[in-house]
Amino acid sequence: MPALNTSVGKARRRVVTMLREWGVDSRCQADAELVVSELFTNAVRHTDSVKICCDLQIVGARLRLEVTDQGCAEDEPRAKVTDCDEEGGRGLLLVGALADEWGVRPDETGRGQVVWAYLSYGRNGG
Repeated sequence: MPALNTSVGKARRRVVTMLREWGVDSRCQADAELVVSELFTNAVRHTDSVKICCDLQIVGARLRLEVTDQGCAEDEPRAKVTDCDEEGGRGLLLVGALADEWGVRPDETGRGQVVWAYLSYGRNGG
């Protein structure tokens, strides 16, 4: 998707639609929606990417969600505690609270970053 603020909502909707089609429970859908929103927003705001990719995969009893940028971020993404009156900076704390685990690795070009998160999920209806 284009690295634009307007793409964040589109990415969220695509993730939720795909997870519904896969029969993933509504709690995991909601958590994945928040996680992709935070990761995609960070990639738009903090990199010089032209496009950002989002990938979903079911791995055992967990959902793996990845957001890949094209690089040029000043720092590797990391959670940080901010003052209560600061506008941003809490997104990765939220990701850490929702995900079983999350991390960052270089993309295959070595320029960009892949921020990934694992979420536990259940199947709807059984």
